[in-house]
Amino acid sequence: MITIRTASVADVPQILAFIRALAEYEKLEDACVATEDALRATLFGERPFAEVLIADYEGTPAGFALFFHNYSTFLAKPGIYLEDLFVKPELRGKGVGKALLTRLAKVAVERGCGRLEWSVLDWNTPSIGFYQSLGAVPMDEWTIFRLTGDALGNLASQDGSL
Repeated sequence: MITIRTASVADVPQILAFIRALAEYEKLEDACVATEDALRATLFGERPFAEVLIADYEGTPAGFALFFHNYSTFLAKPGIYLEDLFVKPELRGKGVGKALLTRLAKVAVERGCGRLEWSVLDWNTPSIGFYQSLGAVPMDEWTIFRLTGDALGNLASQDGSL
């Protein structure tokens, strides 16, 4: 019933549809400016920056996982960071999310990764419960910082000297 496959460039429209649906679920539609052209370039171009798994449920696209490698200096091993995991609302509870995470865990083990990690919005209690049921633990002592837009541009334009 559920199959997991590596996405191809032909899947770009579906990937964008999943991203937009995720943005709507997370109440972040205004922040979603991704385009098919940008996804083609960054996922399937000369230098792919991330990978995508697509879950099909009874032959229909049901969800996706977008991930990339990071690195743990403490473990001296690569890791996998799961940027997005999304399952269509009408297919939640049917094992699609678990199938995607199971495949991603297998990818991590096959590639010698020391960990698989991701972030979840603190209000998303259904997802938090699901992740904890798989054995994932929250990293409560860590705070995520982010530079975007003008702040990122301003820092990049400095010469770095004190």
